[in-house]
Amino acid sequence: MADARSTDRIGNYTKFWDKDTKHEGAEVQGARVDNYAEVVNGYYDGATELYEFAWAQSFHFSRFNKGEAFAASLARHEHYLALKMGLKPGMRVLDVGCGVGGPAREIARFSDVNIVGLNNNAFQVGRATKYVKELGLQNQIQFVKGDFMKLAEQFGENSFDAVYAIEATCHAPTWEGVYGEIFKVLKPGGIFGVYEWCMTDEWDPSIPEHKALAHEIELGNGIPEMRPLSKSREALGTVGFEVEHEEDLAERPDEVKWYYPLEGDIWKAQTAWDMITVWGTSWSGMLITHSAMWIMELLGLLPKGTLQVVNSLKSARTGLIKGGQSKLFTPMYLVISRKPSNQE
Repeated sequence: MADARSTDRIGNYTKFWDKDTKHEGAEVQGARVDNYAEVVNGYYDGATELYEFAWAQSFHFSRFNKGEAFAASLARHEHYLALKMGLKPGMRVLDVGCGVGGPAREIARFSDVNIVGLNNNAFQVGRATKYVKELGLQNQIQFVKGDFMKLAEQFGENSFDAVYAIEATCHAPTWEGVYGEIFKVLKPGGIFGVYEWCMTDEWDPSIPEHKALAHEIELGNGIPEMRPLSKSREALGTVGFEVEHEEDLAERPDEVKWYYPLEGDIWKAQTAWDMITVWGTSWSGMLITHSAMWIMELLGLLPKGTLQVVNSLKSARTGLIKGGQSKLFTPMYLVISRKPSNQE
């Protein structure tokens, strides 16, 4: 398959992890942080098509109302972010870590804003651009390849009215670094909204089981280093943001939990159509999917090493469910913060 993915990058992905969670040294985790771009690209080169097939074109979690369809839940999660940010028609908005553009397309139509989607993965940028053209939205949404640790260099300072990131900045080597870049490209008075992946304040890395859980999530999701929620809050203040609203949406007393689609129990599916998504995370669904991808990789239809990345998704599923059930992990720490209007 001729595309923008690197076979070597996919195949080398797992070199950045020590599978023995009890004995992983700081040097192994340090290598992931130092090589964050290669870690993230290797992961998404291998996982993107499976995400689209088994999940959706919006690579994130969401809350569920009783009886709410999976697609509606994803859209509502995106709408809620846009609403809390106060996005208005005509605003120029940056989507940091845009994936294949599902949220950008939804938010652009919901708020009538103009969006630039940034992604350091060329394969995903290509797919996002294709989908926008198919919908005739190319005059409202553009996608570019770039590094979210160098936003000011790429776009210039004070160039966006608003910036958002949905489960993306967890891939950054430091939150201060990526939040600082977002701060620079925002106009004075500009708004930043983020759904952050983090360990909750109940997580204690000195407890072996807690540290192993974080490691499981790192390995399965291409994250250099999982950090506690408090560090995100601290980093926002350090770079100069004024926090206007924050809440961990995973703490809401929802009857239907955010991680239910990962459990593989089709009887929990909210609609008949959603049974397909839920089945994909069941043992039979994973067996069939992995077998099909093994054959495709063998025939050269997928880059070598893709299955290696896909196998890490098993670790992701286990770790995310455990993290949700124990409340040690959240994928939806929501923070709305503003760049002071007197800040150049």
